Amino acid sequence: MKVEAACELPQTRRKYTPKFVPLILALTFVFTILPLYFPFSHNKSSLTSSFNIGSYQHLTPPKPNNPPPRHDKVRSWRRGHGYGGGGVAVAVAQELSTNPPPNLDTPANKTEVRKPDENEIKSPGSAQTDLIIAGGIHSNSEGISSKRQPARDSDVEVKMIRSNTTEGSKKCDLFTGEWVPNAEGPYYTNTSCNAIQEHQNCMKFGRPDTGFLKWRWKPDECELPIFDPYKFLELVRGKSLAFVGDSVARNHMQSLICLLSRVVHPVDVSKPTDENRLYQYTDYNFSVSIISSPYLIRTQKPDPNDFTRPFNLFLDEFDETWTSKIPSFDYIIISAGHCARWAFQTAFRAINAAGNFNGVTFLRTFAPSHLKGGPWDKGGDCVRTRPFKRNETVLEDYSQEMYSVQLEELRTAQEAGRRTGRKFRLFDATKPMMLRADGHPSKYGHWPVANRTIPNDCVHWCLPGPIDAWNDFLQELLKREVGRKSKSFT
Repeated sequence: MKVEAACELPQTRRKYTPKFVPLILALTFVFTILPLYFPFSHNKSSLTSSFNIGSYQHLTPPKPNNPPPRHDKVRSWRRGHGYGGGGVAVAVAQELSTNPPPNLDTPANKTEVRKPDENEIKSPGSAQTDLIIAGGIHSNSEGISSKRQPARDSDVEVKMIRSNTTEGSKKCDLFTGEWVPNAEGPYYTNTSCNAIQEHQNCMKFGRPDTGFLKWRWKPDECELPIFDPYKFLELVRGKSLAFVGDSVARNHMQSLICLLSRVVHPVDVSKPTDENRLYQYTDYNFSVSIISSPYLIRTQKPDPNDFTRPFNLFLDEFDETWTSKIPSFDYIIISAGHCARWAFQTAFRAINAAGNFNGVTFLRTFAPSHLKGGPWDKGGDCVRTRPFKRNETVLEDYSQEMYSVQLEELRTAQEAGRRTGRKFRLFDATKPMMLRADGHPSKYGHWPVANRTIPNDCVHWCLPGPIDAWNDFLQELLKREVGRKSKSFT
């Protein structure tokens, strides 16, 4: 049975409104609504985040306990033409930045080498590693807004993995910055450190200028502390550190030993004939190793006595010289100057597959060569005597591609590491070192030889020299790891 309901509205009669109702509404407005906009009294002691505009007080909202991190605009890298020779491409770079360079008159960051108090080694605040698409983040003092930057045909957008540190409540990208004067450098000499190889000993072989020793790296938004050997040794007490890579990785390790030699010398426990070295700092139960693996994967010499013939590379096979030792290390710094994508894939796969490894792996991106005027064996040279500013040079061709590959493969390894429990971090040496064409030995890694042309070295770094800043980075990165670990236990 269908029931139809009537929808007729009932008739209503006009209601009478008492005359005193408007008066009540007016008084309510005066005593309740109006004070919200024009308060009759100001308790300034309780409004610490307010400021006055005109004749009334404007209240800013309170800041959250965990504000979102600030990010720089990530720049694109322009590609061009470079020089190369012997499988090594020249890397000169220009960061496409609209920001003015920092003031080069900033006072040097003076560091006194002294033993800190027991409680002086403090863990950093919150820290994180962000994965950012180039051109996607813009920051200002008021907040963060997303803004895509149009890519030009001459630009290559690469996926950037940025490591942030914390200075107070301010986030900072360690690897975006400028070289600034530092009157305090250098922190050792070629006579105070016996770990310097001949081809890096620029002062011994008569380099006439010393200005290249008087610079330090200054991130745009924070200070990077100068390496402190006492603090560093406390950070690594009871730990093991391995450098895995080519001769530039050895160059880095030697810089670290020289900086630590200001307070302590290690014991070399390696076999005399072994190119891989192991040093122990017994007072701190700390060991540091260099494992030679220029390609990070298994290689084979067709004729061990003929160095002119190319290597055989086994792209999908581990180099067990170092992969068999992965579980014994707390920190691994891997690097390969000009290695192919699949070599990094294999190396990262070895780390993700390693059992009982609870350490941290840093990818130290390659440091560009700065050959000008020809290939390394055809008269190419690097004669600059001061750093570039970031807008004076550009990362080009093969170097740009290699940098992009390393960042992309690191991101892939990080994603795999979330499943395996492995930790991978970025150690970006490319961006700071592309500005240091002045720091190579050039012809000052040997004495001149009559009637013989010896190639100029524009790949390795003078000791002391700009590579010492890599240990400023390393100290900060390890400090951050200690902070992460301490937070995980709280």
